Amino acid sequence: MPSLKEEEIQKLNSELNQWIIVKNQDGIKTLTKYLKFKNFEQSLDFINKLSAIAEQEGHHPDLSFGWGYANVTIFTHAVKGLTESDFILAAKIDQISV
Repeated sequence: MPSLKEEEIQKLNSELNQWIIVKNQDGIKTLTKYLKFKNFEQSLDFINKLSAIAEQEGHHPDLSFGWGYANVTIFTHAVKGLTESDFILAAKIDQISV
């Protein structure tokens, strides 16, 4: 499956909640979201819920988190770009309540 074209990426991204398209250090387009929380416990709770979704989907984003924040980066390693499954995972992550 090839990576999505720019028009498809923009259309699908417009359906998400505040995800941005960022090129990583290798020039690969990624879906990225920066989230803020009130404390470490809320950040960890979000990451735990996200990890359950990622396992269920068999699609694992790159994560970093700490006191009051979580950063999520999604792309499909096999195609070195974005696919529809990346946007599906992002939409499911948007449904997480903390």
